[in-house]
Amino acid sequence: MRYHFLVDSYATERVKVISAWSMFRDSDLPVRPNSSDPRGRSVHEQMVHQCVSEDFWFHKILGIDVGAPPLPEREVRWEFMARYAEDSGKRLAVLRAQAEPWWEETVSFFDVPRSRAWVMTRRMTHTSQHRGQLLAMLRMLGHDLHSTYGPTADTGGLMQNHAPTIYAYKSLEAILEGGPEAALPPRGEKPVTERP
Repeated sequence: MRYHFLVDSYATERVKVISAWSMFRDSDLPVRPNSSDPRGRSVHEQMVHQCVSEDFWFHKILGIDVGAPPLPEREVRWEFMARYAEDSGKRLAVLRAQAEPWWEETVSFFDVPRSRAWVMTRRMTHTSQHRGQLLAMLRMLGHDLHSTYGPTADTGGLMQNHAPTIYAYKSLEAILEGGPEAALPPRGEKPVTERP
């Protein structure tokens, strides 16, 4: 099927969201990028936005309703992770069952006609943007970062210097079980940026 790459991408993107959330501490949820500026979403507000906006896009635009409230009963980090894992898992199952005509069908994207394949691509880039904001906040908070796409400064720096990709957990199930994170290597001497 021509659109398997979108389904496969969503399967990994949902894990990346939960992995990023797992790197925060509960005490980080009220933190904003700038504590005196309410325009920047707090960690908590980012989690709310991810759950609510993805539910809206899938339900109202793509026509996939998981039949659950988008937010957890208690808005704490682990419950956000569990709620998003369950709902995104249901969405993934529906996406896997769709044939090419479904993906090519035109839907209304905020009053603009677009194919479902286009909407799905846009949804994943929207999610990626917000995850990037959270990863920057983790760094601002002084947390170590495991990989989400490839090496980080904490896994050894740049890919061209053969830094490894080290995910915090081996699977989505391991994240939700709260097992130990993968160990990060000691900080080395290699540069972590192309302009050291």
